[in-house]
Amino acid sequence: MGHAGTLDPMATGVLIICTGKSTKQVPGLMALEKVYEGTIELGKTMDTDDAEGSVLTRREVPAFSQSDIENALKQYCGEIDQVPPQFSALKKNGRRLYQLARQGIYSELKPRKVVIYNMTLLAWKSPFIEIRVRCGKGTYIRSLARDIGNDLGTGGYLTELRRVSVGSYHVDQALPLDQFKLMISSDASIPND
Repeated sequence: MGHAGTLDPMATGVLIICTGKSTKQVPGLMALEKVYEGTIELGKTMDTDDAEGSVLTRREVPAFSQSDIENALKQYCGEIDQVPPQFSALKKNGRRLYQLARQGIYSELKPRKVVIYNMTLLAWKSPFIEIRVRCGKGTYIRSLARDIGNDLGTGGYLTELRRVSVGSYHVDQALPLDQFKLMISSDASIPND
């Protein structure tokens, strides 16, 4: 068994699980475009860049207009340089960054090229921004939340995240985790598509 792309612990949505010979498809599946929906809270920064961390800073959130928020989002469309979060599954010297960060060891991380095909503002009700992001492999939505908040001068972090699709695999087609566990434990056959 294997999976085609890690989900953050607090995230929900599509996680493609491959079994048997289909595990050979994992690299191709990981390269597919992804769609996420998430909520950013402005006015705070977190050490994990999401709701699972500890608050680092608090700032007031000005009365931004919807166009202020839309303009901030537009800056991130296309190929961008993105610094991954300190709490991520990336490795440094053979150890996961999140393992090091939990021990208070932070690494200097270099930006990586990622592609944001489209970012849509779904809702803006201060201090919360709801977004939909269509992106390529390796994009961290937590990093987007952090960077958008920093650009707006308030700081920001991700409070919710849902992976809506991976390529043509949509959340509406996905099995709930409980049902998947039940199928595995009962040796029921798992659908191949």
